[in-house]
Amino acid sequence: MKRIYPDFAYGDAPRAGCWWDETCSTVDRSALRGDHRCDVAIIGGGFTGISAALHLAEAGVAATVLESRYVGWGASGRNGGFCCLGGGMLENAALDTQFGRDARNEWRQAEHAAVELVEDLTTRFNIDVDRHSNGETQLAHRPKDMEDMRAQVDYYAESYGVDARLTEKTDLVGAGMNGGFHGALTVPIGFGLNPRKYITGLAKAAENAGAQILQETPASEVVRKKGVFEIKIPGGTVTAENVIIATNGYSSEDLPKWLAARYMPTQSSIIVTRPLAQKELDAQGWTSAQASYDTRHLLHYFRLMPDNRMLFGVRGGLMANAGSEARAIKRARADFDAMFPAWRGVETPHSWSGMVCIARNRMPFVGKVPGEPGMFTSLCYHGNGVAMASYSGALLADLVQGKTPTRIYPDVVKRPLARFELGRFRRAIMPFAYAGFALSDR
Repeated sequence: MKRIYPDFAYGDAPRAGCWWDETCSTVDRSALRGDHRCDVAIIGGGFTGISAALHLAEAGVAATVLESRYVGWGASGRNGGFCCLGGGMLENAALDTQFGRDARNEWRQAEHAAVELVEDLTTRFNIDVDRHSNGETQLAHRPKDMEDMRAQVDYYAESYGVDARLTEKTDLVGAGMNGGFHGALTVPIGFGLNPRKYITGLAKAAENAGAQILQETPASEVVRKKGVFEIKIPGGTVTAENVIIATNGYSSEDLPKWLAARYMPTQSSIIVTRPLAQKELDAQGWTSAQASYDTRHLLHYFRLMPDNRMLFGVRGGLMANAGSEARAIKRARADFDAMFPAWRGVETPHSWSGMVCIARNRMPFVGKVPGEPGMFTSLCYHGNGVAMASYSGALLADLVQGKTPTRIYPDVVKRPLARFELGRFRRAIMPFAYAGFALSDR
């Protein structure tokens, strides 16, 4: 396999301190050794792959998931647990220019539908995900950002048909959101959840529907022979009529070769405190259960979980080695202390990182792999994969069967991924991009 980060990024060390692992046991599933045949082989056991497997199995299609480690090992089992709008990075003006207003509205409706799908799945399969938060709240880290937020109220009404709520700076303390911000905007779509519990419950539902999930079964090569795909695994071959590549930020440059330089994994790091006592919450003045993030380009995302642990995440890691991992966690802790000074003495016993994935053209791709009949993929959710990856997996399940998707399949995700400049060395672009983001965040 050809990956663009050092082996450290694809090992166990970055997730060693993951809090979610303390809340949900890993399901023991067998590895495949030898030969196997199925209708659809799905490479990757995260939100995209497991959702595709579930929806295929419910349609009576024999789907087999090939996961190199275990379900939820990658970003799906270690993210911040924000089930919210998002998935792409293009604003309305850019979407209108590139695709037209109707296509833009279709995309916005799909974002909303993605959140509703996760809600439906957790309800339908009775998955306890420690749900909390009434929508999502953005907090202004500068006065001018609050002024921009005032204009966003109309944007949410037009794009999603909902009434977003402004909270003035003077009212933040009363709302239990004392973190040095200049106001807030709450959108009543989305919620916080435990991603490990969600992906574990989703995988159980997929197996109950008839899907087969194999762990410790890495795919090293996919070739097409005599009208079928042959997937090389340790000690055997999986033969399938169709293949779904569902590896997102943990993809390989040669699986398939078309994917090379068309995705950019980038690090996101998280710390989690011990449970906070009520007097500690009162001392800081943060008692809100809202899933929250700030207005920075290199954003912070944070939420007080049901057991009163505070989760705090940052974007911006670039190197993915032991040293950079330690620096990223140190920076997260420094930013946490600056935002919540009353908690500077509070321990953060859990810390970890994982890879989110971005696209050169700043939107996800869901569809057929160009030049590879029978092969499909979906990736690049830009750090918002809980909802959009689940939704994209459901779209892929229809596409693989040759069906017109029953859900909204927006034109903006049908455009194939563009290549990044510098090819395999594209990571060299990111320090300059992040430096620009840091300057613009001041």
